[in-house]
Parts: sequence; structure tokens; C-alpha cells
Amino acid sequence: MNIIEITHLHKTYNESEVKVHAVNGVNLNFEAGEFAAIVGPSGSGKTTLLNLLGGLDSPNDGKILIDKTDLSELKSSDLIKFRMKNIGFVFQSYNLIPVLTAQENVEFIMHLQNRSKQEREERSMELLRAVGLDGRENSRPNKLSGGQQQRVAVARALASKPKFVLADEPTANLDSKSTEQLLSIMEELNRKENITFIFSTHDQRVVNKARRVITLEDGKVISDERKR
Repeated sequence: MNIIEITHLHKTYNESEVKVHAVNGVNLNFEAGEFAAIVGPSGSGKTTLLNLLGGLDSPNDGKILIDKTDLSELKSSDLIKFRMKNIGFVFQSYNLIPVLTAQENVEFIMHLQNRSKQEREERSMELLRAVGLDGRENSRPNKLSGGQQQRVAVARALASKPKFVLADEPTANLDSKSTEQLLSIMEELNRKENITFIFSTHDQRVVNKARRVITLEDGKVISDERKR
């Protein structure tokens, strides 16, 4: 069953009086439980496509349906609520809140959702254990390595039990060991919780783990391959 349906998606930017077709007529569907990588050279439209999927940017034309909800029909306030409930984000730069502990960073979105203290604590600790950070819940980001910070970011992305997680170059700042650990954790969470992961990446190690590889060039899908 498709949880994401993308139809005739276009995003154009005007740069120095020249139109740049960052996303140019993309049609894609994603099912629950996919572990997919979007690849392509710099400027191919990978990050733009992820931003459109996450409701962080708006298309010039086309539709994105998430569980039959059309993102373009949501008011700004409703889009924020929808995003908070349905979509998790993992960024290249971690984006943790420096004054909060690892556990508080994971709990943050649940605070916004008015979850109970007990639920926040139980879910955050469950996720920190899942990403191998049991015992580091009281550490602030500056006391964690880059790999550990990105694992906190993954736990935070999963805190609201989203339908899918968008990961934009999540391994770009990590060494080989941290990358392997992070990918194994995300792969395990994908299989255990059936959460869809969609990566934008240049990293061949991510591509090797992905079960579906979508290649973009000049904003267009030029190949879409599923691995057995």
C-alpha cells in the first residue's frame, strides 16, 4: 500500500533571471517499510525533493499525497501539525538543541504534542536504548561524538512514531565506523517498526544498504531500481 504518492511534481527557482528546474515532472510512489536512497550528482534535485516531501517547501505544480492527504491543501498551521505527527527528519548537521540533554532532545517533539511525562520518558529511553545510547541520556550534545549526536537525531526523528523518516545526507559528517553503526541501527528500526526511510545521499555505503535506489538527474527520475 502506498503511503506517499507524488504526481507530476515541479519545483522551479529563478536564479539571476534564469529558471532552474530543481524538480522536473517527478512521479514516484513509496510503500510502508521501504528503505530507499535518492541519489544523483550535486544539483540533481535530491534535497529539493526531500524538502517538498517533508512539506518544508512548496511545489510550483503537481501533487504530494501522504496517506491520501494532499499537502498543498493544508493551511500553514495544519501543515505544521501534520508534519509533526507523520514525518521524521534527520539532517546532515544533526540540529540538536545544545542546552538540552540527549533525552530532552528526543522528548522535545513529544512536548510539542502534549504527551504525558511518563510517555515521553518511556518512549525516549526506549529509543535511546535502540540506538545504543543507554547511559548517555543525560549528556548534552557537546559531550557526544558526531556519530552519537546523529544517533540522538535518529531517535528524535522516531519519537512521534512517524509514517516515514526523511534523512538528508545523514552520514556526510561521520567516519566509516559511525556510518556503519548508524546505518545498521536505521536498518534494524526499519525492519522492526516498519518505518519507511528515504535518504538523500552521495554516500555509496548508504546506497549499498538501500533496498531501492532512485537516481535523479536535472530534476528528473532517470532510474528506479529495487534490489531483491
